[in-house]
Amino acid sequence: MPASDPSAHRPNRDDDAPPSPRRFRMEEVVGATAMAIICVISFANVVVRYATNVSFAFTEEVSVFLLVVLTFVGAALAFATDDHIRITVLVRRLGPIGRGICDALSMLAAVILFGVLAYYGALLTWEEYSWGETSPALGYPTWIYTIWLPLLSLLILARVLAPRLSGLVRRARADR
Repeated sequence: MPASDPSAHRPNRDDDAPPSPRRFRMEEVVGATAMAIICVISFANVVVRYATNVSFAFTEEVSVFLLVVLTFVGAALAFATDDHIRITVLVRRLGPIGRGICDALSMLAAVILFGVLAYYGALLTWEEYSWGETSPALGYPTWIYTIWLPLLSLLILARVLAPRLSGLVRRARADR
């Protein structure tokens, strides 16, 4: 396989399988939109600060929120496309059983991590909602920012588990 092949880093892919058609993913749109908004408001803040020596108060609050969204959406996309980080130099040497064990451990770690984030993120959101906490710059309720932590964690869990569950369903149908 040539070194320029983008699937060369994926140890679990079948080398003889034809490339799958490009699919539209909502994570790409949300991530690109978040990045564009961060760039626009940051650039506008720099221009206004340079011209007037005063900055927009909301830029940091909105930029941090969008950066968190961008991070979680990027992680969901990485799991959806099976492009998450792995140490291929070791995994390639393990053989099929070792690769399967590494995949199972990776999936288990991701499920535990994002399950815990979803649970505690939901608790944090509920506490901020019930206490009526507001953000320092804009005075918005902070739960409108933190609610995305459990929701995006659930999105990542869905992206982690969906391929495994669909594989189980396919095997169960084939066994009948």
